[in-house]
Amino acid sequence: MIIVISPEKDIPNEAKLVNQLFAEGLAYFHLRKPDKDYKQHVDYIHAIEEQYHNRIVVHYFHELVNEFNLKGIHFQEQTRIDNIDNPGRYFKNLNLFGKTISSSFHDPKDLEDCYFEFDYHLLSPVFASISNTNVSGRGFNVTAIDKLIIGMGGVTADNISKFTNLGYKGVGVLGGIWSSKTPIAVFNKMKQFYS
Repeated sequence: MIIVISPEKDIPNEAKLVNQLFAEGLAYFHLRKPDKDYKQHVDYIHAIEEQYHNRIVVHYFHELVNEFNLKGIHFQEQTRIDNIDNPGRYFKNLNLFGKTISSSFHDPKDLEDCYFEFDYHLLSPVFASISNTNVSGRGFNVTAIDKLIIGMGGVTADNISKFTNLGYKGVGVLGGIWSSKTPIAVFNKMKQFYS
């Protein structure tokens, strides 16, 4: 399982590249744009071919699932902490039938102890971040945790097997794709590992 997370800041031809990633088989695209407002999120989704909307997971403005046929919603760690104690109230006005619900974690114990059943969990940083040079890896081993955990941090086409050996069922990649001069080729190389 490969999840591609959008670059935080827009890059040239980003929507075109995202559409190409989808055409190459990307099934999970996390739209994470903390500096964009609701309208800018709407505009971004409109820039993606409609046939691929059902592969987009939004980190912000979860109500977008009511407007578009999206894959699901994702909770940043603090949003989860602030809202998941009363999920009924949070989810009440969201059309989540058939949608995924996921969350970010930065400590395996927090992930293991979380009572809410997310469809999958992003855990970081496993290795030193490519997109944020201030973040060093912590080498979390999750083989003993019986949940679907996706490893993030330092993912490259050459180290995916290390994530598998640590118990991850997939990778979440940001810098490994977007810092490359050939993001589509890098994705295809990563994809071969999971085929």
